[in-house]
Amino acid sequence: MPNRCVAVLGRPDMPTDAVEEYCRYLASALAAQGTALEIARVRWAEAGWRSALSELSAKFPVQQNPWFLLQYTALAWSRRGFSWRFPSLIRHLHKRGARCAIVFHDAETYFGNRLVDRIRRAVQLSTMRTALRLADLSVFTIPPEKIPWIPAPSSKTVFIPVGANLPSPETAWEKTNSTNDALPTVAVFSLSEGSVGAGEVTQIADAVRYASERVGPLRLLVLGRNSEMAQTQLQEKLGSAPVQVVVHGLLPAEEIVRLLSSCDVMLFVRGPLSTRRGSAIAGIACGLPVVARQGWETAPPITEAGVVLLEANEGNNFGPALARVLADRSFQLQLAERSRQAYRNHFSWQVIASQFEEALRKP
Repeated sequence: MPNRCVAVLGRPDMPTDAVEEYCRYLASALAAQGTALEIARVRWAEAGWRSALSELSAKFPVQQNPWFLLQYTALAWSRRGFSWRFPSLIRHLHKRGARCAIVFHDAETYFGNRLVDRIRRAVQLSTMRTALRLADLSVFTIPPEKIPWIPAPSSKTVFIPVGANLPSPETAWEKTNSTNDALPTVAVFSLSEGSVGAGEVTQIADAVRYASERVGPLRLLVLGRNSEMAQTQLQEKLGSAPVQVVVHGLLPAEEIVRLLSSCDVMLFVRGPLSTRRGSAIAGIACGLPVVARQGWETAPPITEAGVVLLEANEGNNFGPALARVLADRSFQLQLAERSRQAYRNHFSWQVIASQFEEALRKP
């Protein structure tokens, strides 16, 4: 791998940008291995595409930075997900002699049944296929064989899971469950927006109420994106259930580690569990069991962690799985150790950086 490369981002996500955080943690891990990864933004939304590409070339000459790691999500390269301009960035860099690796953070098209949704899906699918063909290397955060639009894995495709955007999550391992007199605590890290988020709140409330009826009083700790807007809904849906609801909202990464260290299990309801779900991997990295739903993305190595997965016939009924983890201390500790081991083997930034080093060294 060259000793200098550039991570290229598009329009930032708000209020937090998980892709930028991903690049910063990756840069820190690569620096420990002797590779400098600088971070650049293509300011197409502010300056227009032509000026933004010229600005990128002037600031990051190809001669000094032979590899450019382009970070792909549809909304990073289009305000409404019509990401058809993204391949022009690859062509622009190729004309100047650069090599381009694309990190597909979002390798599926958007849902919806309206005409505009169908057109958007067609644009996204065409964009990703073109980018895959043009790229010197494509990095997928879920196994490529799980992605239906990829014709077949090749030497130009590699699977590297995401890591947890947290500093030293290992510090949570010794602290977890250290206060035996505290209420058993269920962590929920990050929620979706709008009607999807409202559905997630209902699933959380149903699961925690079910568990409290069988285990006794519980504490529900909700933090991260969109968590504050869910507080009133959760309290209303839980009613008189013996559940203490604690909501923290957006927090510094160090504080997230501290709070997760006080939890017994993570409940993940934001879609099926997979190796691209950074909020679920945060729980694994902090040594927590994770209760989640499985789907087409669910595959090793995340299945090696301490995860309890709902079967397809269980729908969104997380309650029995959550109650089982909370009621059986031996089972809970076994799952926690599996999560710690999976983090060591697959999800630490040192391991992820080594995988990038190996992939970019290939001819």
